[in-house]
Amino acid sequence: MKDILEELEKRRETARLGGGERRIASQHAKGKLTARERIDLLLDEGSFEEFDMFVEHRATDFGMAEQKVPGDGVVTGWGRINGRVVFVFSKDFTVFGGSLSNAHAQKIVKVQQQAMKVGAPIIGLFDAGGARIQEGVDGLAGYADIFLQNTLASGVIPQISVIMGPCAGGDVYSPAITDFIFMVKDTSYMYVTGPDVVKTVTHEEVSHEELGGYRVHALKSGVADGAFENDLEALTQVRRLIDFLPLSNREKPPVRESYDEPYRDEPSLDTLVPANPNKPYDMKELILKVVDEQDFFEISPDFAKNIIVGFGRLDGQTVGIVANQPQVLAGVLDIDSSRKGARFVRFCDAFDIPLVTFVDVPGFMPGTKQEQGGLIRHGAKLLFAYAEATVPKITLITRKAYGGAYDVMSSKHIRGDINYAWPTAEIAVMGSKGAVEIIFRNQSPEELVEAEAEYKARFANPFVAASRGYIDDVIMPHGTRRRIVKALKNLAGKQLSNPWKKHDNIPL
Repeated sequence: MKDILEELEKRRETARLGGGERRIASQHAKGKLTARERIDLLLDEGSFEEFDMFVEHRATDFGMAEQKVPGDGVVTGWGRINGRVVFVFSKDFTVFGGSLSNAHAQKIVKVQQQAMKVGAPIIGLFDAGGARIQEGVDGLAGYADIFLQNTLASGVIPQISVIMGPCAGGDVYSPAITDFIFMVKDTSYMYVTGPDVVKTVTHEEVSHEELGGYRVHALKSGVADGAFENDLEALTQVRRLIDFLPLSNREKPPVRESYDEPYRDEPSLDTLVPANPNKPYDMKELILKVVDEQDFFEISPDFAKNIIVGFGRLDGQTVGIVANQPQVLAGVLDIDSSRKGARFVRFCDAFDIPLVTFVDVPGFMPGTKQEQGGLIRHGAKLLFAYAEATVPKITLITRKAYGGAYDVMSSKHIRGDINYAWPTAEIAVMGSKGAVEIIFRNQSPEELVEAEAEYKARFANPFVAASRGYIDDVIMPHGTRRRIVKALKNLAGKQLSNPWKKHDNIPL
C-alpha cells in the first residue's frame, strides 16, 4: 500500500510541474504566473478540488505519442470565492504552449457541464496558442464542443474569461461568447490570426500589441470589458466581480451587509448639475454618492466612455447601473455606447439584477460616419434590451432627455417601473435653440430669441412629462439614494413576463 501511495504522490507531483521547471521559469520571466498559481490566487485558500489531473492526449502523429504530459495543458476543477462555489479552468502555457487537444477540450467541457448542473459561475483563465496543429480536425472538434457549452450556458450561469497571455483562434471565440472578458496589460493578446498569418495574407507588418493588445480591445473594439496591470490585480478584481453576481439564473443576486445608511441624504447632489445647460459634470460622482460605501465595479471603463455601466449595491442589494456621461461627447448615444449599454442591460435582465438608469442625454450622434456604421440598428439594440427587460427598472433624469434617446433610456413607455426626474430635467424633442430654428425658421433673430425663451419655459423642465404621468415624481437631488432604495423595496416582488417565444430576434 505504501508503494501505491508513493506512486500516486509522485504522479501528482509530475502533473503539478506541467511543462517543467525551465518552462515555469520562462513563464515567470515574462511577468506571468503559472496556471496553478493563478487558481491559487483566484480561489479561497485550500478550496480547490481538481478534476482530471492525469488526463493525457491520445495523438500519435508527428511523434506526439512520445510527448505526453499529465493534465495536457489545462488545469480544471472547482473551488470557492468568498465561500461561494465557482468552477474554473486555467490554461497552462508551459505544456505545448497551452494549445488545445481533444483531450484538453473534454476536460473543459466536463467542468462546463458540471457548472451548469450545479448552477455556479465558470471562470476561464486563458493563456494559449490555439488548436494543437498535430491533432488536426480533432482539435477543431474540441473547440466546437466548448463553443456549444458556452452557448447553452449563456444566461444560465455567469461566464467570465480572463485573457492572461497570447490567445488566438478558438481561444478567443470561446471568450467572445461569455459574459465578461478581461485582459492583462502588456502580456495578453487576442486575435483571430496572429501577426505572421496577417503578414502572409495581407502583407501587413503588425506587432502582437498593435493587432490584439489591451489598447485595441479594451479601448477601441470593446471586445474586452477591462484591462488590469498584472495577473494579481486581474484575479483580485474577478473575485470582486463575483461578489456582485448570483451563482446562476436559479437564484437572486446576493445581498451583502451594508454599513451605509440606506436613507442617507447627500446635500452635495443639489449642486451637481451646473446652471449652464451646456456645461458638463461627472456622472460618476452621482453614482458613487448614491451606491453603498462608494463601491462601484465599472464594466468597460475605457471604451465608449459616453456611457457608464457597472455594478453597485443599494442597501446591500446588487443593482446594475447604466448612466449617460455628460463629460464625454455630452453623453450622446452613438454606435459604441449603444452596444455597450445593450449588452450590459441584457446580462442584468438574464440574471435578475435590477436596473438603475441615470439619464442626461442630448440624443443620438448625428453624422455620416455613424449612419454608415449602422447607428440605426446599433441604437435599436439598446432600445430592444431595455424594452424586453422584465427586472425592476428605476430611472432618474438629471438633466437632458431629448428625442428618441429619451425613449430609449428606460422611459416609462418601454416599461420603466419608477421614473423620477430632478427639477433640472429637460424633457423635449430637442434643445430649445434647434427647436425654435425649425419651428420659427422665417422669423427675425430678435423673434427667435424671444421664441427660444418661451420654448425653454415650456419644455426645459420635467413638469410637462410629470403632468402626463410619464414621470412618477420630481425629486430633490439630495434625496436620490433614499428614493431609489425605497423604490427597490417596492419592486422586490415584481412579476412580469414577455409573450412566449422560442427566442427573440434582437437587431444584431
